[in-house]
Amino acid sequence: MLKLFNVCVRMASTNKNKKSLSSKLAKQGRVIKPTSIIMKQELRDIEDLPGTASSLFSPIQTRHQRLIKKEPNVNLPAKRAAPKKDSKISKIKMGSATIIKCEVVPQSELMKDLIKVEPAAIKTELTEIKVKVEGNESPAPNEQWGEHLANIRLMRSIKPAPVDTLGCHQCADNNADEKTQRFQKLVALMLSSQTKDETTFEAMKRLKAHGCTPASIQEIPVADLEKLLHPVSFYKNKAKYLKQTSQLLLDKYAADIPDNIKELLKLPGVGPKMAHICMASAWQQITGIGVDTHVHRISNRLNWVKKPTKEPEQTRIQLESWLPHSLWAEVNHLLVGFGQTICTPVKPNCAECLNRYICPSSTAKKN
Repeated sequence: MLKLFNVCVRMASTNKNKKSLSSKLAKQGRVIKPTSIIMKQELRDIEDLPGTASSLFSPIQTRHQRLIKKEPNVNLPAKRAAPKKDSKISKIKMGSATIIKCEVVPQSELMKDLIKVEPAAIKTELTEIKVKVEGNESPAPNEQWGEHLANIRLMRSIKPAPVDTLGCHQCADNNADEKTQRFQKLVALMLSSQTKDETTFEAMKRLKAHGCTPASIQEIPVADLEKLLHPVSFYKNKAKYLKQTSQLLLDKYAADIPDNIKELLKLPGVGPKMAHICMASAWQQITGIGVDTHVHRISNRLNWVKKPTKEPEQTRIQLESWLPHSLWAEVNHLLVGFGQTICTPVKPNCAECLNRYICPSSTAKKN
C-alpha cells in the first residue's frame, strides 16, 4: 500500500513539472509563424475546409456558431428547435433498458381541479346536466339523488373506466352478422359475472378466434372450452352453461337469442341483470335496470334505496320503483364505471369524489 502511495506522489510531481510547448516558446520570446496560407479569407465555415481538415481544430467558426452570434447578411437555415419536454412523459430505468411511461389522459390533474370546487359552485355550474325529476311514480329515498347523478356524470366524463372500452357491449365482432353479434353479447354477459372486464374481454377474443357461434361452441370439447375461458371466474360452470345454452338456441331459436326477458331467463346461467342488459344491448329494448355488484353497492352508499338491501335483485326492484324510466338505460353503465374508478369496493376514493360532502357514506369531512 505504501509503495502504491509513493508511485502516485512521484507521478503527480512529474506532471506538475511538465511545461507545455507554448509556455516554453513564450519564455524564450519565440513565436510560431505559418510558412504558407492554405485558405482564402472568404472561407468562413469549417464544414467547407478541404479533405479531412474539417475534423481538426480550426479558428474558422461553424455555421451554427455564426448563427448564434447572428451575423448580418448571412442566409443560413435556422437550427431545428429541440422538442419541448412533456411533463406527462417519464423515463423509468430498469437495468440496461429504459422504459418510457406516457399518460395519455391527464385524469389526476383534472380531478384535482374538480375536487377543489365547492358544492354550491358545482350545483350552479351543472345546471344543464341536471336530471328532470318530473313524472316520478314514487318519491326518491334521497332528495339529493339528482345532484349525485349529475356529479357522477361529470366524473365519468373525465375519468374513463374499463367498462367503457372492455365492457360486454364492446366484446361482439362488429364484422359479424347481427344474429352472431347478439349471441356474442349474451356470451360476454354470461362470462362477466364476478369477473373483471379485462378478463372477460380477453376470453371473448379467444372464443371469437373459434367463431363464437352456437354451432362452433357445440363443436368445442368441454375440456378445450374450459381452457379457453380460464381464468374467468367459475369457468368450469360457465363452460357447461355455454354448452347447454348453445344447444337450446340451435334447437329452439334458430341459433338466435330470445327477444324477451321471460325466455332469456330460462337459459342456463342467465340471471336478471344479464337479461335486462342483453335486451338493451342486443335488442335495443329497455326492460329494466341491470344491477350488478357496483350498482348494488353504490345505491346503498348513496341511500338510493328506501332501506338497505342485501341482494342486487332487491336493489333493482327498489330503484325501478322511483328512478325515472328515461334513466334506466344509463344508470348501469354510469355506476359501473364510477364503481371501478372512484367508489371502489374497498377503500373508496372519497377525497376525489364530487359527492364527498353530500354522500351519506363519505369518509371525507368538510372543514
